[in-house]
Amino acid sequence: MGEAIAAGLVTSGALAADEIAIAEPSAERREVFARHGIEAVADGHDIVGGAGIVLLAVKPQVIDAVLAHLADDLAPGAVVVSIAAGITTARLESLLSDGMSVVRVMPNTPAMVGAGMAVVSGGSAATDDQVERVRALFEAIGEAVVIDERHQDAATAISGSGPAYIALVIDALARAGVQQGLTRDIAQALAVQTVKGTAELLATTRMHPEELVDAVSSPGGTTIAAIGALEAGGVRAAFADAVDAAVARAKELGR
Repeated sequence: MGEAIAAGLVTSGALAADEIAIAEPSAERREVFARHGIEAVADGHDIVGGAGIVLLAVKPQVIDAVLAHLADDLAPGAVVVSIAAGITTARLESLLSDGMSVVRVMPNTPAMVGAGMAVVSGGSAATDDQVERVRALFEAIGEAVVIDERHQDAATAISGSGPAYIALVIDALARAGVQQGLTRDIAQALAVQTVKGTAELLATTRMHPEELVDAVSSPGGTTIAAIGALEAGGVRAAFADAVDAAVARAKELGR
């Protein structure tokens, strides 16, 4: 995710490569960033002191250790941005000096192709201008909206984890196509473009999804037969359960 964000910001022109520095302990991963023209060092001590924005693109399980390692090096006035799922701004603030500005963000992997979705929430010390600056950076790699932090876990379960759900749907459709005699390449191409086109149609027209279902479902036709099978299989309940599980796990990580 860190690579997707950094490379996306450079590709979009939001930041120049020499305005970004990465702390990455893996030598192999540092070479990846170097190919993007971005400086990468092994230890964050070497770069955070001069940074106006410090983005923590790490797993929730290591956030405490990372901040303990870097907190004393942060410059006064720096904004600490975290994309660690479930970790509240209050917890981050408790690990930093008093008054340090914190912004919590949940991006997603389509940011790698400039089509990400990010939700942004400011902590108690973050100003509106700081939150907007962070939002604008993430909008350079897709869409970004500011939400109240109490909704972050729900947003994580929908847009943060959502690419995996949609990939699972695409794989299921492609496998079903293979079962019906299509090649895997053709079946997957049909599924991918159909999902992409449907999302674009809904985004452009602002049509309610149920309207599109009705528009495609001719009386007595193939689509309504398929929808009946999906409903009988509990597809809506399965997605609701998935979101519930993701929210519950985000809360666990936050503790």
